Amino acid sequence: MTRWWGRRNARNRKRIEIERAALKQLPERRTTDYEEARVTVTSSGGFILRRVFYTAPSRLIGHRLRVHLHDDRLECFLGSTPVMTVIRGRGQPSGKRGHVVDYRHVIHALRRKPMALLNLIYRDQLFPRRAYALAFEALLAKESERRACRIMVELLALAHERACEAELGAAIEADLEAGRLPDLAALRQRFRPETAAVPDVVVELVPLALYDELAAVHQTESVQERGVA
Repeated sequence: MTRWWGRRNARNRKRIEIERAALKQLPERRTTDYEEARVTVTSSGGFILRRVFYTAPSRLIGHRLRVHLHDDRLECFLGSTPVMTVIRGRGQPSGKRGHVVDYRHVIHALRRKPMALLNLIYRDQLFPRRAYALAFEALLAKESERRACRIMVELLALAHERACEAELGAAIEADLEAGRLPDLAALRQRFRPETAAVPDVVVELVPLALYDELAAVHQTESVQERGVA
């Protein structure tokens, strides 16, 4: 194989020498490997770029972001400050818009209108793990739509607020495998924050009469100083 490549390179030697004369030194720094774009985070809690909708933290609504569009990710900046990095999504071959959704970005809006979950266009991408999607299916099958949406939104909020997405997902999966619906109250109790022990602080108050004595001493010293003067 080495001899074969040697003969092949020998045949192309003249063309290589011609091109070598035109080659320049490599740059000292890495060249730009991204495209830059500008987007505005709308009231829907996200922005659209290259036929893909990306959610963003609610604090960025109304702001214009500078985006570095890499092959595998988006790096977003507010001015020169990096504010988030998300995986890059792709539009569907059918021409439909793609979605890159982080439930933590929209959970506060969903808690105000939980029924919006029912017909949310990116609902399938909203659930962070398969257990959450299965839980919603089970809730819809056995509860009213309103109650199913409320419970599901509160489960997502619990995962976000207690930073227990994986552990809560495992607990939900165990309930479903046992033929039970997730018990929101029990799960809240299970994943509640640990109560820190508050030490007993004993404050001993100084008798107010001592302040009268100090005032009298201060007054006497002032009179003496004026007499000396």
